[in-house]
Amino acid sequence: MTVAHDIVDLHPEVSSFLARKEYSSFVNGEYLAAQTNELISVHDPYSEEPIATIAEAGEPVVDIAAQAAVRAIKEWKKVLPNQKEKALFDYATLIEAHAEELAQLLVLEHGKLFSDAKKEVSAAVNCFRYYAGWSTKIEGSTLDVSLSGGDHFAYTKREPVGVVAAIAPWNVPIMMYAWKIAPALACGCAVIFKPSEFTPLTALRLAELSTSISHFPKGLINVVTGSGIKTGQAMIHHPSVAKVTFTGSSDTGRIIGQNAAKRLKSFTLELGGKNPVLVLDDADYTKVPGGICKGIFYNQGQVCVSGSRLFLPKAKFDNTLADMAGIASSMKLGSGFGPDTKLGPVVSEDHFKKVMQYIEEGKNDNIELVTGGHKGEGKGYFVEPTIFANTENKKVSVETEEIFGPVITAMPYDDFDDLLRKANDTIYGLSASIWTSNLHKAHRLIDQIKAGIIYVNSPVRSDPNLPLGGFKQSGIGKELGRSAIDAYTEAKSVCLHYS
Repeated sequence: MTVAHDIVDLHPEVSSFLARKEYSSFVNGEYLAAQTNELISVHDPYSEEPIATIAEAGEPVVDIAAQAAVRAIKEWKKVLPNQKEKALFDYATLIEAHAEELAQLLVLEHGKLFSDAKKEVSAAVNCFRYYAGWSTKIEGSTLDVSLSGGDHFAYTKREPVGVVAAIAPWNVPIMMYAWKIAPALACGCAVIFKPSEFTPLTALRLAELSTSISHFPKGLINVVTGSGIKTGQAMIHHPSVAKVTFTGSSDTGRIIGQNAAKRLKSFTLELGGKNPVLVLDDADYTKVPGGICKGIFYNQGQVCVSGSRLFLPKAKFDNTLADMAGIASSMKLGSGFGPDTKLGPVVSEDHFKKVMQYIEEGKNDNIELVTGGHKGEGKGYFVEPTIFANTENKKVSVETEEIFGPVITAMPYDDFDDLLRKANDTIYGLSASIWTSNLHKAHRLIDQIKAGIIYVNSPVRSDPNLPLGGFKQSGIGKELGRSAIDAYTEAKSVCLHYS
């Protein structure tokens, strides 16, 4: 395969993997024979050229995966907790050993910077290691009960929920693989994982690697390829699926939640955000511009927790935006493998058109375009880092709707109450970041901001032990931390009458 990124020599295992060119679902430890002529092209966002095709998995493939997962749960149940722990830890170590290869593959299918891709692989490794430890720590409680008629001993135990249908987005493919699969396996579940049709290759390669892990039964990790409309729906509808976990847009999440609820399946939804960045007048303005730019332009703005609504004191508004514009305009666009590249392309042509449409709407709404706002030069789905100034606080789409691109809208505020009111004036409630040197003010805002995760003096980031999930239309349930253990297990109550 010829790769347009002529500045990098591909790892031999990447070249070998891509030589396959056509991919089907990886189920029960092997690639299935494609059962359809419906193929989806996977494109390199930098060159715009196709690098692979995947087969659209329908109900027959999902059924094979579900049957394999049911069998795997029975075998996985026989594995002792400390053996599960070692298996997950070994898988993490294997992923780490293939980090260079996986990071290159991620750049090719997604477009992100190679340095960011390596960090993403490292984050996935840490996630598997974190949940390896949880394998030996699933616990219940002993309870006092007020039942008459003799002595009673009551307790609860947590059991695996069963077969998990995990539907992942394209923005952080390897990280999402870990976030959904690691806790599910630690809890005793088996997984049918559907990566985005834009970024399926890393998930397929990770599933290949899993087959060499001792104690992982066949069918424990299954990767089905295809679209949400066909493959995703087949997963949700399958009677053997007990749990649905989805990360993506609020509109799609609403449909998935409704379909799961109709079938009385448990579900977790981590959805969109239009996240506020609240900067107080006492913040350290030597760090604010750079920190905010990092929070919105990282991964080309394709991060659910990125800060895209910026609130600045009027007295600091112009100078701060000027500093941010200087940073944004100096960011070099290019190949994710480029040593000087600061911003790669967005993931696909469709997403590029969506982001550019929002930018054009912002221009047409007569709010100030501070910097950016254009397509990058040459080939590739490049969007310039873009800053709008909405000084009149108009209700415009770039301020109210999730763009999921390198676009931020700044608005001035008058006082503390005005700031709080504007920050909460959104249908979303995923994340927020607060910049201040006054802890009293920080805690006042923390108590009143409607968001599931809040960072102070830093862009919002993730950690395996820090639950992530939103309020309002940003989702239902939490991922990561102990919250994920609760999400992939069910509590069973037991009472023994022994007198």
